[in-house]
Amino acid sequence: MPRAQNTLRETFVPLTLLVGDTLVTFAGLALGWWLRYASPLAPSTGTGLFIYVPDATFARYLPLLLVGVGLLLAAFAQFGLYDSRILLRRYQSLGAILKGTAFWFVAYLGLSLVLKFDPPISRLFALIAFACVVGLLWLWRTLAREFVIHTPLLARLRRRVVLLGWNEAARDLATEVAHDPAHPYSLAGIVSLPRSADQISDPLQTPPLVLGPVSDLEAILARVSADLVITTRLDLPRDEIKRIVETCERAYVEWKVVPGAFDIFLSGLRLQTVGRVPVLGVEELPITRLLNRALKRAFDLVAAVIGLVLSAPIIALLAVLIKRESPDGPVFFRQTRIGAGHRPFTLWKLRSMQPDAAASDTARQSTAHQDPRLLRLGAFIRRWNLDELPQFWNVLRGDMSLVGPRPERPYHVDQLAHAIPHYLPRHLVKPGMTGWAQVHGLRGEGDITARVQHDIYYIENWSLWLDVQIVLLTFVRWRAP
Repeated sequence: MPRAQNTLRETFVPLTLLVGDTLVTFAGLALGWWLRYASPLAPSTGTGLFIYVPDATFARYLPLLLVGVGLLLAAFAQFGLYDSRILLRRYQSLGAILKGTAFWFVAYLGLSLVLKFDPPISRLFALIAFACVVGLLWLWRTLAREFVIHTPLLARLRRRVVLLGWNEAARDLATEVAHDPAHPYSLAGIVSLPRSADQISDPLQTPPLVLGPVSDLEAILARVSADLVITTRLDLPRDEIKRIVETCERAYVEWKVVPGAFDIFLSGLRLQTVGRVPVLGVEELPITRLLNRALKRAFDLVAAVIGLVLSAPIIALLAVLIKRESPDGPVFFRQTRIGAGHRPFTLWKLRSMQPDAAASDTARQSTAHQDPRLLRLGAFIRRWNLDELPQFWNVLRGDMSLVGPRPERPYHVDQLAHAIPHYLPRHLVKPGMTGWAQVHGLRGEGDITARVQHDIYYIENWSLWLDVQIVLLTFVRWRAP
């Protein structure tokens, strides 16, 4: 079974940091204004680059401060400051703060020149605010870190790591994690590989807790609630490596390898470090970054509201026609589907079949065009995908996105997860009303493998423009084949 989502680590902590950063960055900018314009040390004139603005009252500067806060938060999100792991990494946090604030400094002054802010932004104010924001934010993050590492929160924030194999690289990783009590990773133990006992030269360096053999990997990951598997050896049969990767995917556990395990470096992988020890793994996906998630959600909300308003008359008309043809059943059809993080949700559709059709539909992934259970109207609305218009409500609720992989029922997810390689990573993102696979004609039962490949391509290459492109293509290719 997939591991449960760590709500504290993946949602609550990033949101808490975001709220705290919002208050602190505003305080830093306000302090910068006070030091520049209202403190006893504030210069009363300015020359050269440092323009003096005589009427820069706090009330007039307030909108500019709020713009500055927004730019700062966007920059911090882009540099990964809202990943809960970075909270425990003191100097990585400082680096992200400095890079984000430097980016803000350039963007803020550049924007002020382009948009002609009134009052204009003082360069001296921007320099002072830069120092104030960095100092206050560093202090706030340090206090937050100290609070976390001295409370039970630390254990819940740390990611549990399982090492696959025992050799010098595994020993170095285990030592690195063990020597730092505030490390964002905690070592759950070692999974033994064939002949792994011969892979380390020093027989006195015995491994930590051995959790069991690799043949029991799936049960081990569930038992220790693992978040990450790091492979230190790849001198295994190809089929065994494939089985290990697919086991991690089914459990929603990240999989990384130590670079030394590769004979050839593979494209698409990025070098990361755990302390001083380098590991190679898939880089953070663009669609999972906080700023991109916020942009996608904003796009979804606007589209859902517009979609509901525009489709309301069509839904009302179809509801009347459905009731006229099949008065015994409801207008809307509800069904459980699997969404992001493998969480079930209720999907809404306009009913296009007889009221008792669901009782004989459990094993089918899609409905045949000439299915006798279809209403006369049902065939029409399915052909034009009008039965899916109520899903704008799912998008508005946050169960779905406008664009993403199509959601499946729990039964089919379980079946396809074992039949189709790399199927489950589709659930890293919210399912969509339309998607990259759908606009390429991959609907229904068709070529499921090709559909999954298109879904994975979408997840790996997401951008807001790609979402817009898919929406536009959906209008062109709206009719089902």
